Amino acid sequence: MTISEYYRILGIDSGASIDQIKKAYRCKARLYHPDINKSPGAIEKFILATEAYEFLISNHEKIYNNETAFREAMEEWQKYRQEKARRRANAYARSSYARFRKSKFYRATRILDLTSIVISLVISVIVIIYTITGYIYRLRHPLPEIENPSVMVFLMLLTLGVIFFAISMVYMKSYIENSKKNKKKTI
Repeated sequence: MTISEYYRILGIDSGASIDQIKKAYRCKARLYHPDINKSPGAIEKFILATEAYEFLISNHEKIYNNETAFREAMEEWQKYRQEKARRRANAYARSSYARFRKSKFYRATRILDLTSIVISLVISVIVIIYTITGYIYRLRHPLPEIENPSVMVFLMLLTLGVIFFAISMVYMKSYIENSKKNKKKTI
């Protein structure tokens, strides 16, 4: 296999970002998983898509940084890891699609990960709370050289925290909707 074939298998352009590679793999995995697609060539296409995904994700930086490093990565891949990736993909192909989706391998392809969304929500709440409590503390305990705390800085930090919170909530809503859609599809 060549790198252009791996990109072609996933249906993306060379130079695709990691998120684009993950998204393309999720689509191909759903399209070709033998539990969903009963056509004779589905297993091989699923295995090739998994192999392409593993290679592109594990060597994403090497592909663009240095031609020599890329060639070395390709040789190492073909010697040691390609067959292991094919065996793993074959095992995933034998399992049900619902079980495959629960695997760590598939969950790693998710762009909207619940953990990152919750962390961003927590950080945004902390920013808002510290901004408000810090401003109130400075009003009650002014520094001798500075009479009043800056209202402009307070408003900017508060706005930043609220915007970050709103963005996190939008991602949370999208994650919940996607989870509901995925549950309906598997039922």
